[in-house]
Amino acid sequence: MIQPYGVILAGGQATRMGGGDKGLRNLGGQTLLARVEARLAPQVAGLALNANGDPARFAGLGMPVIADSVAGFAGPLAGVLAGLDWAAERGAQTIVTAAADTPFFPCDLVPQLLLASEGMDHPLVLATTPDPQRGRARHPTFGLWPVALRDDLRAALEGGLRKVVLWTEKHGGREALFPDEDAFFNVNTPDDLARAESML
Repeated sequence: MIQPYGVILAGGQATRMGGGDKGLRNLGGQTLLARVEARLAPQVAGLALNANGDPARFAGLGMPVIADSVAGFAGPLAGVLAGLDWAAERGAQTIVTAAADTPFFPCDLVPQLLLASEGMDHPLVLATTPDPQRGRARHPTFGLWPVALRDDLRAALEGGLRKVVLWTEKHGGREALFPDEDAFFNVNTPDDLARAESML
């Protein structure tokens, strides 16, 4: 398979962090966003940032900023759709998404997602980790998504769908299991940021 493009999802409103851009918060001398970019960039063919509002605030990053095409903060799937549309313009077949507030995700994220997708007509895989209560915890902002299904996703979003797993299951989506329970620890609150400092 051709190497996917990467899309960092930063389109949320960060209400639990007090608003603003979580990805621009400092963690150990670097922004969360810079840490995510450093992990994802070597694994993909090109990289974009999905964020809403004035893109000028990310001007120093040196990557394209793409906004949701579905109005009203429709959740991660709207960011996925924006990424799929951007990748389609570049002739890509797939994208891999990563959340802007999750600085410790695996350095082999993309290879493992691709491995789990082998033999699929439309590669669609979500990252999971072990969970003592549920068996597996899904991380819907970390996934491999096929450009071929972007119009189906657009129609689903316009029809009101917001839950990632409802859409992936409809299309036979698979899961890739990563053994580290903390691999997808995300920074939602000031307390989480303090915990991330201790995890560095």
